Amino acid sequence: MKIGFTSILFAALFFFLPAASLSQTSTDPKIIEAAKKEGAVMWYTSMAIDQSKVVVDRFQERYPFIKTSFLRLGGGALMNRVLTESRAGKSFFDVVGGRGEMIQAFKERGLLAAYRSPETARIDPDLFDKEGYWYTYYVVPNALGYNTKLVKKDEVPKTYEALLEPKWKGRKISMDNEAYLLLQGLASAWGREKAVDYMRKLAAQDPVLSRGNTERVTMTSAGEYPLIIAYAHTVERDKFKGGPMDWVALEPAVVEIDPLMVGSKAPNPNAARLFLDYLLSKEGQAMLLEFQRIPVRSDVEPKPARLFRGYQRIVERPDDYKYFADNVKLFQEIFKTR
Repeated sequence: MKIGFTSILFAALFFFLPAASLSQTSTDPKIIEAAKKEGAVMWYTSMAIDQSKVVVDRFQERYPFIKTSFLRLGGGALMNRVLTESRAGKSFFDVVGGRGEMIQAFKERGLLAAYRSPETARIDPDLFDKEGYWYTYYVVPNALGYNTKLVKKDEVPKTYEALLEPKWKGRKISMDNEAYLLLQGLASAWGREKAVDYMRKLAAQDPVLSRGNTERVTMTSAGEYPLIIAYAHTVERDKFKGGPMDWVALEPAVVEIDPLMVGSKAPNPNAARLFLDYLLSKEGQAMLLEFQRIPVRSDVEPKPARLFRGYQRIVERPDDYKYFADNVKLFQEIFKTR
């Protein structure tokens, strides 16, 4: 789910927003005063290190009285780190963010604190927990990409069903061989029986399965495949660089999330709340545009806006992770990836 760091020039040309136009957080002043006394915050994250460093530096510029640190690990390693610390009776993080599967695992073990951020006034309700246990930092929508030299715009499949047409059979569709959340998302939207039936029909189209979004988009852009099921922003990035690529959102588009959570045993609980509010604030969300990520606030437009506007979606649901192991096995069985 991670996105490469865009160049400073790209950010300056396309994503620069004047500081004066960005609001500070709406955090309760009492929390800010308490955070000042704590004087530190630790963020565990799976965000790329060159991006997370920018985030913590800007937070510390905004709140110089808080020493801001972070630990960056891959999603699986980060999850294991938190669980290992918990088993040892320790807790070193204040805020943690990574993959959707973390939410249920951490919540079941009592590792998360409920905090109702005032920043949700500008965030759609399917992107945060109403009790305050998690908030989406940025989103990763799935889409259908296509090579514009190989597929005419009026021939592009506009629905999931259209992907099943005979002309797309025979290694013409690139798919991730670990697209488990696609199955899980469609099951949430359609019901398990319909989703499984669809995936079996899709498998019968003989798609090419391999790992990695960026690599697969590059290959599609080079003409290896006409169609690709991939992250919308990855296709958009190739298009921006001049590649013969474009994409459409098949509805409902399955949207993966990168969540933020406050630790129930956070060493600096008030600084944790302030840091979370900052990441969800207009300033914090606008910063994501520099990294070519997709923000969640309604008053911070993605670049381009259609990355997260104008289509029906089904957002990754933490509760559905109780079915995740079964969905992995089922996906592997359907697509013969094990």
